Amino acid sequence: MRKVRAKKHLGQHFLTDLQVAERIAGSLSGHRQIKKVLEIGPGMGVLTDFLARQDWELYLIEIDEEAVDYLLSKYADPAIKVIKGDFLDRRFRTLIDEPYAIIGNFPYNISSQIFFRVLEERQQVTEIVGMLQKEVAERIAAKKGSKTYGILSVLLQAYYEVSYLFDVPPEVFDPPPKVNSGVIQLKRNDTYQLDCDEKLFFRLVKQAFNTRRKTLRNALKPMGLSDAFKNEPLLDLRAEQLGVAEFVYLTRQLEISWKE
Repeated sequence: MRKVRAKKHLGQHFLTDLQVAERIAGSLSGHRQIKKVLEIGPGMGVLTDFLARQDWELYLIEIDEEAVDYLLSKYADPAIKVIKGDFLDRRFRTLIDEPYAIIGNFPYNISSQIFFRVLEERQQVTEIVGMLQKEVAERIAAKKGSKTYGILSVLLQAYYEVSYLFDVPPEVFDPPPKVNSGVIQLKRNDTYQLDCDEKLFFRLVKQAFNTRRKTLRNALKPMGLSDAFKNEPLLDLRAEQLGVAEFVYLTRQLEISWKE
């Protein structure tokens, strides 16, 4: 097991195992023939070193000023651009003006926010390879019927093919986290527009899982169900029993019921 020492900042957990870093970097396929890759939170560049050996145009977005200074001194290649900032900041929406991929060792406390941000940029983000808390990674990759299946599972799987790649144990980090990590890969599918009102789809999915123990008939009551829509058989099920297609269908039926 090859390891590298990591400089600590912001209380983050730094990947130190070079074999794991190489495996994560190698999981990026360049889906849809993209050339530009955005790495979120590169830290000391452990993952970046392996990405730099590939034919990518790299954008490194790092929030910590000390790490930014280190990265600027480390990488003189014009194909590697270091940017001080927060990926969640909307000012970076136009950072890359063509389809691109995202990769990174995502901070545990904002990993879900990162994926909600990805959904906003889904027409440009063609692939994501991310290491995050195993529980969250499994939730994103979960299929309907699973207890871990939830809001992010449905919303991301509406636009991406999701694969859980491998586990990462705590001992390959400095300092070691108290939980296991997992690496997932998302590849953009061919759905560029759902067959329903997409804003309503997002709203319905979130409402359905907010009270996931209830049947959808009860969970969706706050959305104002018409008498005709209340007879829909799918409403007898719980949110975790429906796939993307069923949620799209329910959204469309809700739209129709509102117009009647």
